[in-house]
Amino acid sequence: MRRILVVGGGYAGFYTAWRLEKKLRRGEAEVVLVDPRPYMTYQPFLPEVVAGSVEARHAAVSLRRNLKHTKIVSGMVIDITHADRTVTIRPADGPDYTMTYDVIAVTAGAVTRTFDVPGVADRAIGMKHVEEAVAIRDRLFTAFDEAAGLEPGKQRRKLLTVTFVGGGFSGVEGFAELLSLARALLKKYPELTESDLAFHLVEASGRILPEVSDKPGEWVVNMLEKRGAVVHLNTTMDSADDGHVVLSDGSEFDSELIVWTAGNAATRLLRNHTDLPHNQRGMVQVRADLRIGTDSEVIEDAWAAGDDAAVPDLTSSTPGAYTVPNAQNAVRQGKLLAKNLLRSVRGKAPKEYVHHSLGVIATLGLGTGIFQYKRLVIKGLLAWLMHRGYHVLAVPTWDRKVRVLAIWLVAFFYGRDIVSLASVQSPREAFETEAKARTLSASRPG
Repeated sequence: MRRILVVGGGYAGFYTAWRLEKKLRRGEAEVVLVDPRPYMTYQPFLPEVVAGSVEARHAAVSLRRNLKHTKIVSGMVIDITHADRTVTIRPADGPDYTMTYDVIAVTAGAVTRTFDVPGVADRAIGMKHVEEAVAIRDRLFTAFDEAAGLEPGKQRRKLLTVTFVGGGFSGVEGFAELLSLARALLKKYPELTESDLAFHLVEASGRILPEVSDKPGEWVVNMLEKRGAVVHLNTTMDSADDGHVVLSDGSEFDSELIVWTAGNAATRLLRNHTDLPHNQRGMVQVRADLRIGTDSEVIEDAWAAGDDAAVPDLTSSTPGAYTVPNAQNAVRQGKLLAKNLLRSVRGKAPKEYVHHSLGVIATLGLGTGIFQYKRLVIKGLLAWLMHRGYHVLAVPTWDRKVRVLAIWLVAFFYGRDIVSLASVQSPREAFETEAKARTLSASRPG
């Protein structure tokens, strides 16, 4: 029986395996999925996880619960040698080992693109995974609790200063949602005022949200500034040592929370540890039918989709354009990849990926959003409701749809939950403190 190995359990990988196990005949092929995490993250919900509008677990779709006929391997693929049809897997515990395959589907996704900015590696946090979104939310809650006990001054100002680097969709949505949450929290902290808050959004280009046109983008900037935010366009971060932020526009300030969302980059696996062809950006070179290769050469039994794949955009008028690495494309490429793998197993020719955008939509805080489809632009409450409606339909499994709807319904009547669980990041601290105190007490004479 042929083994189809899916590398990565994100959007594209999850949907590839999900569709394959539904359509494969008994004994036709074995599907194996390798990923270090036991779940697929529904990334469009991360800004709402940051804001406390969606529970963290509800933005994660269990692989084992939903992929019932797929073999799930917990680990990270650190090397692909397609010439030998082998991969090297690094488990969470234990030595590396190799696995053979007959067909490979590379859906490893992308990682947060970082630069060599002093202090960023020590201070910043990304916003690509559920754990990061939860940490961002809890750090804000903790900052409010600590700031409320301080007199106005430098330390209080630092605690309540938030900096986001990157003006793409994930950065702007996370920034706007966290700003909305912070403004709402002020009602629970009479010791603090709006003047204590400082939110900075840093973008290297001259505009934010590149997927929307200029005027809607300007509207978003104006809306954020009316809420008290500072948007730094054509600006980069020069350093962030010990939380002291220095920007290229001359601005300097102390910031307790720094969130880095400045784009995506190919994984180290694809840049350095595979014999599969990739482009200058490190992405796997893919044909329009999702087979790895070029128009003139096809790598047999090798496929790719999602954020790690340079898939030709057949709907673009720009020569050499690739599909945008977003959720719309990753989900649809995963579904087509499953169909094409089935067609290949059954001796049929694969179909090309052609997807016309359904438009772009973003949440910008509770009750505010923006949607654009060609020249049609919708702003405010209606766009926000459209955002929620679209994503509750798009998130996979009815289990997650119902849970998210239930949380939204409860929040409508009782508001967002503002409990901080930052201590879960060091769960043994209280136990260890008490144990050490007892040991010291027992060691004292008399």
